[in-house]
Amino acid sequence: MKNVLLGTVALIALTAPAYSADLPARPDAKAPPIVIPIFDWTGFYIGINGGGGSAHQCWDVVNAAGLVFAPPRGMGCHDATGGTFGGQIGYRWQIANSVFGLEAQGNWANFRGSNSNLAFVGVQDETKIDAFGLFTGQVGYAWNNVLLYVKGGAAVVRDKYRVFDFATGLNVDNGSETRWGGAVGTGLEFDFAPNWSLGLEYDHLFMGHRDVDFFFSTGLVGGPAGALAGTARIGQDVDIGLVRVNYRWGGAGAARY
Repeated sequence: MKNVLLGTVALIALTAPAYSADLPARPDAKAPPIVIPIFDWTGFYIGINGGGGSAHQCWDVVNAAGLVFAPPRGMGCHDATGGTFGGQIGYRWQIANSVFGLEAQGNWANFRGSNSNLAFVGVQDETKIDAFGLFTGQVGYAWNNVLLYVKGGAAVVRDKYRVFDFATGLNVDNGSETRWGGAVGTGLEFDFAPNWSLGLEYDHLFMGHRDVDFFFSTGLVGGPAGALAGTARIGQDVDIGLVRVNYRWGGAGAARY
């Protein structure tokens, strides 16, 4: 019996490796798929902005108290500079790396500047821009959460003008207008937190030339207060630099495997 048991054990020991070799190999456990997040700029957004700007103004007198100047006579140029604060609202949609958008922006401003009048001695010409708006389309290229874009469309500016006596500071006459023109710009924006983005933007406004009527302020010279003092042809271009913060609904958070 003992010899039989020993023989059985020996037979099992010899045949076990061969049997194991015939078994199929155990498959290696696969690592879970890697999730690669894809940033998407698609969605509505709203935000605030702040910065500064400069409006280059050149004035020519067309008529003064009924005296017509042909051609108009130059009265000089100045830059109206200052700060601005406002907000924007828009929508963007992303296709592959291309981003398209529409935006409306409105700003309060305090751009102010003046120069000595070259046509009339002793008076100063002053411009103040107190508001502007932009209505633009955007085309951009996205690198994940970084967006570079250009924009273009319509611009509107609210201008206030005055001519004042240099010695006393008293107003001689005033004018104002709401002027429409064109806008182009470029910006760089990046997402720094879920749905939040920070950007830098530069805009140039082409506001052209307009004839603006001026009216006597106090009746100090030339005529009663409110009477037509004359007309000036004013050319204007505006440069604006802004820091922008936006909050976006939707877009980011998509993923692929």
